[in-house]
Amino acid sequence: MSTPAVKPVHDNMHTLTPHLCCAGAADAIEFYKRAFDAVELGRLPGPDGKLMHAMVKIGDSMLMLVDENPAFGMLGATALKGSPVTIHMYVPDVDATVRQA
Repeated sequence: MSTPAVKPVHDNMHTLTPHLCCAGAADAIEFYKRAFDAVELGRLPGPDGKLMHAMVKIGDSMLMLVDENPAFGMLGATALKGSPVTIHMYVPDVDATVRQA
């Protein structure tokens, strides 16, 4: 009997998916919804109300988010005083996107 092949990349996902750790992930989601027409796909709040996991879709790409949790060494760019990470987003009209943001 053979084992079915595991699908390495889930449907609607790409090979790479950014996962951001930030202070105020819920606020970030609301900003992404207003600024980039993000569609919220789900969020999992922890017992303290902070987000343990969330996912939005912007264009054809997924973005995962989590709230900072210093007890587990999870710090966002504000706590780290900057970030070495840059995420590029391609849009049809950059001026319109900046105005919306």
